[in-house]
Amino acid sequence: PSSLLSKLFHKDNGCPFTIWPAMFTSGGTAPSYPTGWEAKKYTSVKFALPNDWNGRIWGRRECDFSSGSTLPSTCLTGGCNGGLLCATAGGTGVPPATLGEWNLQGGDTGSDWFDVSNVDGSNLPMRIDNDAGCPVPECYKDINAVCPAELSVYDTNGYVIGCKTACSANLSGDPSNSPNCCSGSYDTPETCPSSGVEYYSVFNKACPDAYAYAYDESSGSALWTCPSSKQASYTLTFC
Repeated sequence: PSSLLSKLFHKDNGCPFTIWPAMFTSGGTAPSYPTGWEAKKYTSVKFALPNDWNGRIWGRRECDFSSGSTLPSTCLTGGCNGGLLCATAGGTGVPPATLGEWNLQGGDTGSDWFDVSNVDGSNLPMRIDNDAGCPVPECYKDINAVCPAELSVYDTNGYVIGCKTACSANLSGDPSNSPNCCSGSYDTPETCPSSGVEYYSVFNKACPDAYAYAYDESSGSALWTCPSSKQASYTLTFC
């Protein structure tokens, strides 16, 4: 891979409360930045991403690492294996969690591919800006406020801090063969249309420019690209 870098200006936290962002590398060269950190309210960080990076960034809510546990249960939403620093293998985060996803240079297609995803549910509003005039995907509506009760995750005060999908809430009873999870006999775009996914409209209507389920590319407003030649810098903002 090239030694050029794609910069990510990560406006860590526009929320009026502390969150714990996390990063997982699924392909390409891993960044040198930590895989998890604490972000006080209204703080930001800046770091560089290798231009062949493929991965995701998300926010964790209501975390307590004081016990030294490395289980995902250290956070009420978005927790990962590894504790504060998410494991580099298997540390992708437990649903529900809103994801910012990138495939820089898209497998040498000449474009960066990126999106905001609610495929793993939603826990924080998110927006991805860039400085290259490319599309700006976002999910800035607070889906927690419209989340059906059977999908909701509550904090100790009874507030909804996460919204599961029908897949992660296991509404179909068999996640290995489920139209909600696009799994088993439903594992293709043809056999898993959005019309067969329970509560698809909750996520799609709130955030039409984000993924609402696994095969949402057909919506035309879920997956976005930017020519790699523009060397775009990306800004991920929570809240």
